[in-house]
Amino acid sequence: MPPHYIWLFIAVAAETLGTTALQASQQFSRLWPSVAVILCYAASFYFMSLVLKVMPVGIVYAIWSGLGIVMIAGIGFVLFNQRLDLPALAGLGMIIAGILVIHLFSNSTPH
Repeated sequence: MPPHYIWLFIAVAAETLGTTALQASQQFSRLWPSVAVILCYAASFYFMSLVLKVMPVGIVYAIWSGLGIVMIAGIGFVLFNQRLDLPALAGLGMIIAGILVIHLFSNSTPH
């Protein structure tokens, strides 16, 4: 696997952890989850900046945000008991399909 995909996965994972910590911070009223938000987002942006050396910003951001949305929806379901209705699940499926189309068929991403 090329290093830029590993960096992108790390960026998505860090963003996902940061957003989960944001929920746990209770609007930045709890110290350690608030610190985790800042550190996770900083790490996410750092690793995303590495990916931007080899991939276009629009493609990177689409993959980063799309995977983040899907992962946060899953975490919300598992950790916070947040239910999704059928239209929400269909939308998440379309996001995944869009990411696959970009990855599998676009010449904008190095493979």
